[in-house]
Amino acid sequence: MRRRHIHSEPTSRLAVWALRLAGFAFVASFLAVIIVRSGVLEIQPALATFAGALAMAVVALLVAFAAFAVIWMEGLVGMRAALTAMVISLGLLAYPAYLAARAWRLPWIYDITTDPIDPPLYDALAPLRARESNPVAYSGLYTAEQQRAAYPDIGPLGTTVTAQNAYRAAYTVMSKHRDSIVAPYWRVISAREPVPGRRDGRIEAIAYSSILGFRDDVIVRVRPEPDGARIDVRSSSRYGTFDFGTNAARIRSLIAEIEEAIRAQRPERPQTPPGKKKSTPVAKKNPAKKQ
Repeated sequence: MRRRHIHSEPTSRLAVWALRLAGFAFVASFLAVIIVRSGVLEIQPALATFAGALAMAVVALLVAFAAFAVIWMEGLVGMRAALTAMVISLGLLAYPAYLAARAWRLPWIYDITTDPIDPPLYDALAPLRARESNPVAYSGLYTAEQQRAAYPDIGPLGTTVTAQNAYRAAYTVMSKHRDSIVAPYWRVISAREPVPGRRDGRIEAIAYSSILGFRDDVIVRVRPEPDGARIDVRSSSRYGTFDFGTNAARIRSLIAEIEEAIRAQRPERPQTPPGKKKSTPVAKKNPAKKQ
């Protein structure tokens, strides 16, 4: 009985290594995301791990392209491994590439406010910032000038409703606000109603990013005015000196939703002063014409 020899085609080693590198980058990215979102370890090592994973994904992508060329020229096996490595690498690099393309013209700032002259100050959120996070104080004139050049539409919201109504609308919006469909949620940390002539209304919250769960601080200030109220917003990143335009987009969305909530409020009925009865209008009679 003759033995049949099956000649197996050699496999491209570049394709195998591309798949290994892509798999390692995926596992490292997943662990970095878990660490950042859970807050178990310091954020700097987690971000360094994530950056290293992205760099590994770039290397895996280049090796996969080289594997395609070798497989095409030498007729080796490994096309599936190279394609899988390419899909994994592109999946990891797609979102960072999108952010870089969207924000390459934006200024290198991380703190945006509708009132650069008198920005809302963090009170309850200040103790929650770690030592290595960004300063709580507003950066000042330099940041204000860059913000004005990049985001000239960012400004306060003036309304003719009372400060209490404006505060209720802002609190309702911040309690259910989300930056996007995939973004997790906001968490209100502190809320204080305005008292005309004594104090401004303040609502402080933490906004979590969609993927890594980065914590950004947001505050809404409702200031009573003689003809209504003024609403100012401040949003700043806890980590990093560049926010990819996230804080400005958040303020635009928040201001628009608060304005819509104010419009949706039912107008209050004017209260009758005590001891004074409402006057009932009397219909005027047209005098009959004399014949």
